[in-house]
Amino acid sequence: MATPRTTAQRLKLVLLAVLATLLVSFTALLFYLWFALLSPYGYERPETLSPIDPSRDHELFVFGTLQQPWIRYIVMGRAGDTEPAVLEDYRKEALDIEPEKGAEVEGKLLQVTPEELARLDRYERLGIRYERVRMTLADGTSAWVYRLLPP
Repeated sequence: MATPRTTAQRLKLVLLAVLATLLVSFTALLFYLWFALLSPYGYERPETLSPIDPSRDHELFVFGTLQQPWIRYIVMGRAGDTEPAVLEDYRKEALDIEPEKGAEVEGKLLQVTPEELARLDRYERLGIRYERVRMTLADGTSAWVYRLLPP
């Protein structure tokens, strides 16, 4: 006959279960990040896309998750310096922007190297989920913007 567990024993089991769950979740997150951002398996750039100009840095307007420095750090390897920026005559619609006269999308302007732009393209699944288009910001700056591809 099994002896009943004490409260301390039950608490120890619960703590071990919580720690094991956290460890498995963290491992799964690390695997996902490796697969999505670094592995040769998670994304293959479509051959139909224009190559990235390797001779200069690029301006990028971000209005979603890439506004977060910790996400840029994970994706690019650095958070990068940003400045506030506005895209006029557009409104934010879920994960995209849609034209709308008089509306504004507030975001950030980021300068990235060609290598960082390639990593950002991978993060955004360029050619599969998003396209990268050149747009003019409110201050006249020309910058790349990620837009959802039509369904």
